[in-house]
Amino acid sequence: MSTKMWGGRFGEGTGALMEAYSESVSYDRRMYRQDIAGSKAHARMLAKRGVLAGEEAERIVAGLDLVLEEIESGVFPWRQELEDVHMNIEQRLTELIGPLGGKLHTGRSRNDQVCLDFRLYVAESLEVWTKLLRELAGVFVDRAAEHQETLLPGCTHLQPAQPVSLAQHLLAYAWMLRRDCERAEDALKRVRVSPLGAAALAGTTYPLDPAMVARTVGFSHAFGNSMDAVSDRDFALESLFCASVIMAHLSRFCEEIILWANPRFGYVALPDAYATGSSIMPQKKNPDAAELMRGRVGRVYGSLMGLLTVLKGLPLTYNRDLQEDKEPFFDADDTVRASLRVMAGMLAELRFRPERMREALGQGFLNATELADYLAAKGVPFREAHHITGRAVAQAEALGIGLEQLTLEQLRVFSTAIDQDVFEALRYETAVARRNGPGGTGPQSVTNQMAELSRWLQRP
Repeated sequence: MSTKMWGGRFGEGTGALMEAYSESVSYDRRMYRQDIAGSKAHARMLAKRGVLAGEEAERIVAGLDLVLEEIESGVFPWRQELEDVHMNIEQRLTELIGPLGGKLHTGRSRNDQVCLDFRLYVAESLEVWTKLLRELAGVFVDRAAEHQETLLPGCTHLQPAQPVSLAQHLLAYAWMLRRDCERAEDALKRVRVSPLGAAALAGTTYPLDPAMVARTVGFSHAFGNSMDAVSDRDFALESLFCASVIMAHLSRFCEEIILWANPRFGYVALPDAYATGSSIMPQKKNPDAAELMRGRVGRVYGSLMGLLTVLKGLPLTYNRDLQEDKEPFFDADDTVRASLRVMAGMLAELRFRPERMREALGQGFLNATELADYLAAKGVPFREAHHITGRAVAQAEALGIGLEQLTLEQLRVFSTAIDQDVFEALRYETAVARRNGPGGTGPQSVTNQMAELSRWLQRP
């Protein structure tokens, strides 16, 4: 005879190979707090609706509290043959309070139970991500405030383009993180939907109050369709997409740290705490934290693609395939939390080298646009000004000097509209200072951006 809680219809037990293949308690036990919270809400709702006596519900809740204490003290007897976190907790509850523990499952199925647990877990994860995103954005803002006057080459196509302030460059990542945070907060609206009451797929004959359970666990509302409720994993997909974008943004900055730490750039010195050496080359200081983070993006992308693949051909409603939703999310959650913390620590200790950035401004004719704009302001049509500037750049390149090092006489060969005031226009500080439009790299614009980001960081 089967000893499973669902085994009344079976004459033989599950094979050992199948049991090992199908168990999930080895990883879904991390949802024990969510499972107990959902069960307590369910028990109290059953009492409110008269399905259980009030005293029965309170005994069940007290028993669940004892189970929670055992788990958190490390003495809980997790058993693989009980398959998952739900069955382990229910079995232990029954051992502690007797047959009354068997009444807890009245009106619900593991299908809606696991979905509630998972939604609670995902919601808590998103809340942690938003907290860590805000903290990291705050570090970017703080570092930007230190470097409002530091200039470096801004690039397009990874080629020198125009001078920008380091503050503006760092704030670009703070704005990305703000979007990440807002995206996660918006996803929470669709995560916080309680499926409890959908039962296996068709709802239940018991007079349940799904909205009460939703309120009790801190969700905004309950499901609208029982079949959708037990099969929906959109909330996990959306959260994994949020995780993927977070990791993409972190990876972009990692790439810049890796490049900037190379002596050919030399824009940053890596903190010892976030670098490693070589087993054979004593001079090496490798940006391993940034490289590992860049590499772990693949894990998070893989989690998203894996779950998309699991879901793509599933008919309604619950299918055991859905057991494959948790491990990818757990792994992505662990990766995102660790990566945000590591990036905040690394960025706080990263030493920028303004002198090297300044040297680099002289390479690549970053003030060419300033000459074209200067000519346009003198009345030269911009397309003609662009052509004139290109010829001047070619001349300076041939001489091995910068545009600002050409003499006035050399510049006037290309256009008589050029006068002595061109040299002020060609200064890198002037180029940055003139760009004070909304979102630009100019000092006032950067100050405004920091103020706006600081206001956002202070909001509850």
